[in-house]
Amino acid sequence: MDAHCHLDAMGCGDAESVRMVVAAARRVGITRMVTSGDDVASSRWAARVAAEVPEVVATVAVHPNETAGIDDAAYDEIARLAAMPEVRAVGETGLDYYWDRVAPELQQAAFRRHIAIAKHVGKALVIHDREAHADVLRILREEGAPARTVLHCFSGDAAMAGACVDAGYVLSFAGTVTFNNAVGLREAVTLVPAGQYLVETDAPFLAPTPYRGRPNAPYLVPLTVRAIAAARGEDVAQVAAVVGATADRVFGAWGAAPALADRGD
Repeated sequence: MDAHCHLDAMGCGDAESVRMVVAAARRVGITRMVTSGDDVASSRWAARVAAEVPEVVATVAVHPNETAGIDDAAYDEIARLAAMPEVRAVGETGLDYYWDRVAPELQQAAFRRHIAIAKHVGKALVIHDREAHADVLRILREEGAPARTVLHCFSGDAAMAGACVDAGYVLSFAGTVTFNNAVGLREAVTLVPAGQYLVETDAPFLAPTPYRGRPNAPYLVPLTVRAIAAARGEDVAQVAAVVGATADRVFGAWGAAPALADRGD
């Protein structure tokens, strides 16, 4: 499964175009995906598509880089969407100090509002954390993290991974783990116990090697799975089974298992 992608940013405009992405992924054994909203409009779109395509579930939120000027009506709409059965998490929310687009204090206030929504509706929390590790962990401690908390596209080092594991968070690894310069990230992968990691694409971004620099898509998940298996010294099938079980725990079950004839190598 693909724990985090942006089907709208991939150019999908309706359920039929999403089904084409699903079909391409199914040919290599990827049968489920999570599409993430990053503002109110994309969150509405994600929820609608998830209601129409059984292989897809949604997350809804306002991305930290989009939080300037959002009002109570926006938070109310995110809360309304988050309560829908096809929406399985609040996210991606969090902090991004890499881009100087929104003041940190505004991002932090929005992050706290999203945490409250996730806890109110009893859904998972999906976090965007870019160059803000200490503040992300601090705010989660102060607010009390939801029982199911995911750091999407994990970018921390081994120490950050250890802190997240100790707190019970789930780390979702993207195609960055396949990059030649990602030695620290592959070290972090080895420290995360079974049941606390997921695999994602963040499509259309961060395509894994050897597709780096090209548009990403859920059908490329197997490349990241293989890199994780190699780093951990485990069998690919074992890693895939762990990821599937963890996805069920975090997001709930959805979609259908592939027939053997549908699976690729």
